Amino acid sequence: MEPVASPVTPVSVGVRYGLLTGLASIIFSFILLATDNSQSSLRWLGLVITIGGMVLAHNEFKKHNQGFMNYGQGLGIGTVMSAVGGVLNTVFSYVYMTFIEPGYMARIMEQTRAKMEENAGLSEEQIDQAMAMTEKFSGGGWLLVFGILGSVLFGFIIALLVSAITKNSRPEFD
Repeated sequence: MEPVASPVTPVSVGVRYGLLTGLASIIFSFILLATDNSQSSLRWLGLVITIGGMVLAHNEFKKHNQGFMNYGQGLGIGTVMSAVGGVLNTVFSYVYMTFIEPGYMARIMEQTRAKMEENAGLSEEQIDQAMAMTEKFSGGGWLLVFGILGSVLFGFIIALLVSAITKNSRPEFD
């Protein structure tokens, strides 16, 4: 008796590719953090991982569905993929900044203050207020919440665009 293949759904593809892109993003993030390039323009290469993973996920779904994927299915795949990948990458970032390099956020805050003093033309009091607010929302649980929500929202926006390009709806009248 042959095993029955489980059906390919937008959620199953989104989870699978979310795990893969999440792992790729963790490796990329670790390289940036370990080489002290996390604030450089190289971090935008992470967008390539997300878009590439989404295109591959859409192609995988279409391969198992006679070449078809409507816009909603593509959007669902991309959003699930972004949520799964975002959770993985955000948890990694939290662990890295909390246990591996606990001084990381303090260093980033110092760099941020220096940039504000240099470029913003703000008073010392305004900079202190901005830094206090930033510090309040950059630690612990807030880092996790904003990281995950940001990943889902950003992934949804990317999925809106990628799905419009990769969709291939079934003809209404065959």
